Amino acid sequence: MILVEGRGKELTTIPQGEQRSVSQRKNPDWDWPFWPLLPLYPYGQRRTVLREIVPDTIWVLEQIQGVLYVTVPIRMTVVKLQMGGLWVYAPVAPTPECIRWMNQLVDRHGPVKFIILPTVSGIEHKIFVGPFARYFPSAQVFVAPHQWSYPLNLPLSWLGLPSRRTTTLPANGQGIPFIDEFDYELLGPIELGLGCFLEAVFYHRPTHTLLTTDTIIAIPEEPPPVVQLDPYPLLFHARDHGLDLIIDSPSHRCKGWQRICLFANYFRPSAVDAVSLSTGWKQAQHGGDRSSKAYFGLFPFHWQSNWHESFLILHNQGRPFVAPILQTLILNRGVSTTLHWADRVAKWDFTQIIPCHFQAPVTSTPSIFREAFSFLESSSTQSMSNRGEIHQTDFACIQQIEAFLSAILPPREN
Repeated sequence: MILVEGRGKELTTIPQGEQRSVSQRKNPDWDWPFWPLLPLYPYGQRRTVLREIVPDTIWVLEQIQGVLYVTVPIRMTVVKLQMGGLWVYAPVAPTPECIRWMNQLVDRHGPVKFIILPTVSGIEHKIFVGPFARYFPSAQVFVAPHQWSYPLNLPLSWLGLPSRRTTTLPANGQGIPFIDEFDYELLGPIELGLGCFLEAVFYHRPTHTLLTTDTIIAIPEEPPPVVQLDPYPLLFHARDHGLDLIIDSPSHRCKGWQRICLFANYFRPSAVDAVSLSTGWKQAQHGGDRSSKAYFGLFPFHWQSNWHESFLILHNQGRPFVAPILQTLILNRGVSTTLHWADRVAKWDFTQIIPCHFQAPVTSTPSIFREAFSFLESSSTQSMSNRGEIHQTDFACIQQIEAFLSAILPPREN
């Protein structure tokens, strides 16, 4: 079961006055009224794709979100319980469209019984749990321990979670009503200064499926269907410089997606040069689109010819890996905690992983999963960079951030 919308193989240059035709059209079915609490694109209009992963057992509901058109999938996973009813991992925005998809699953498989908030620091997951839970008032909500908020550490009920039916996941699984079908492990807490990092990953034994939030990702070579529903961000980033026109074609969508992946993982990829303000302004005066949607024609990037080599290194034939941001800024602050957790997870007999971002499902084995954390067992200068010099250069921006944070954050764990 999948919702897909495409344009075939045609090549189209989109005139300035018609460029909204490749973006989202306002529709009350896609409304997310609380977007100002976390103002990420596409703001108040979020479309939802429903995909069936395991026939009649596991589904994902996907939306997109991002900054400066660096948009990636965000994903909720729904599992049919053998006891009857549905189990939900990491809810997405409960738009009317999303809730309609959910109600179709409820009509076929029973009520939503359990809702899981698997992270303590991922606000892009936390913000949806309370509003989503209100649509399913009989569901019990389980949250990862050590929840926190900034600048004030507020009670969960003040963050919108229903106080009378919200329970913290215990470390040992004692008293969890769905423990006959799931195992879970908690990674963390890893202290970060203002708060901590913690993620709960679940193993669904009947389908040999591992569910993760942010710890593991895999990069698809082509843009996922949910990203193509609003192709404007893909086409925006497919340009080499500010004078290029926005052109819609399968190749441009793919090119834009691969560059978005580089931005999302490295912040400032080595293959992109920043354009000076004066040059960017001059290009904006002669570019094809000077609308507010196109940031008035400003495109402060110039891609080098070797950018695709950087993507292929990141893609790595679709193998799962730990995102560079987590490698360099978070998990390296809890080396032994992370490795012991990875060892425990690798004891489960899973054959696929469903992360909350990028590709899903990801074919994997426990040994492939465990190998993704081997960067913590190497020297800190190698990390993922054993794939080549270009990859080391791609890490430069994140390493600069890490050097700054090391001066103000608590000491790393040995």
